Amino acid sequence: MHLRAVLAITLTCFAAIPAALAAECKSTLSGNLHIHPLASKIFNNTRSIRVLLPPDYYAEKSSSKRYPVLYMLDGQNLFDACLSDVSHAEWQVDETVYRLIRERAIPEMIVVGIDHAGAKRAYEFLPYRDSFNPDMEDPAGAHFPDFLVNEVIPLVNGQYRTLTGHGNTALGGSSYGGVATLYALMARPQTFGYGLIESPSIWVGMGQLIRDTSPLVGLPRKVFIAFGSEEVSHGAAEKQVQGFFATVSANFKAAGYDDTNFRYVYDPGAKHTESAWAKRLPDALKFLFADWKPEQAGQQ
Repeated sequence: MHLRAVLAITLTCFAAIPAALAAECKSTLSGNLHIHPLASKIFNNTRSIRVLLPPDYYAEKSSSKRYPVLYMLDGQNLFDACLSDVSHAEWQVDETVYRLIRERAIPEMIVVGIDHAGAKRAYEFLPYRDSFNPDMEDPAGAHFPDFLVNEVIPLVNGQYRTLTGHGNTALGGSSYGGVATLYALMARPQTFGYGLIESPSIWVGMGQLIRDTSPLVGLPRKVFIAFGSEEVSHGAAEKQVQGFFATVSANFKAAGYDDTNFRYVYDPGAKHTESAWAKRLPDALKFLFADWKPEQAGQQ
């Protein structure tokens, strides 16, 4: 691959917000958000797990109701611009999910934001080295699905009224988080039935992530993948990246997917930003969940 000189994507860990700037920020958080510390034995660190509950979660009429769960990576950047580590840009997940629930475009759901590990973000997310980030240490992302399944999900299930199982559990992420999401879908298909993958660095491992999609054996129910045309800065690189995603799309189609359960969006003019991901979020959520129904026990 020859993308080094032409990629315009920031692939390394996002820079932290200066404290003075954060202090001046007015929170954009809306909705019922709970924060839990999680001490990970797998990665030997502690992070926040941010749980956005549906609007009527505590209503008396809903006291026994259980909900599907969407787990999202880079939790700092999902709900509140003041917490975001990318220039006060956020996904607007709380506003978008609440609006779509009110419109009955998606079911009531719990959204869990999993904070990244700061300087160790790439180390945790990537299952393979990124040749365009040559100074990075050998990554440990092959263990990230275990972290999700053995540490994050039990914490959430233990605290909240969740629906469990493949058909009730989704995972989403962007950039290196998109890599971690796609890898986890393939590594733990019995756990994650839905994937929301934004702007993944699909070429990691010198294309190994692409090769991992052929053949697909364990199949998620629905997958949404998107990438913006302005995420690369040269026409030749743009064609190369489009070729990568064409291969992945073909591999999914060869496994039996069609337009009802797999969607790839190449977004003209879109950049590698939270703003672009926020703009595509409503359509992604509606594609994945508009026809969702609770999975019965024992179903796959």
